[in-house]
Amino acid sequence: MPDTEAAARAWRALRALVLDQYDRRKEVCEALGMSFVRVKALRRIAGGAVTLRELAADLHTDAPYTTLVVDDLERRGLVRRAPHPTDRRAKLVTVTEAGQAAAARAEGLLNEPPPPLLALDAGDLAQLNDIIDRLRR
Repeated sequence: MPDTEAAARAWRALRALVLDQYDRRKEVCEALGMSFVRVKALRRIAGGAVTLRELAADLHTDAPYTTLVVDDLERRGLVRRAPHPTDRRAKLVTVTEAGQAAAARAEGLLNEPPPPLLALDAGDLAQLNDIIDRLRR
């Protein structure tokens, strides 16, 4: 039988570690000069062309708000919209070269390990990665 109390304690600790103690979202927003939802949208678009409907689903936002986000990213020169090649009712959003660079910068900042993680020895890191891999399955 699972130890739900221990699991809840571990989950709280993970959330506090990632979302409170080492949350990089504010740093990324300041570095790129935009809200985190815009950063998320840009990172998603940088991963491959997407329709506005797909982007709204990925961001868990409604269509009008997603359109505002893409409008802003387009004004900044980070994305462009074009007609969808097979669905004339849809627009395809793609990243520009400047957008790809901004998304890469965001990824770099978000993925930078905090000092305590860098201080772990190779065995501890291997064990932690193994546990994380099992949790993600």
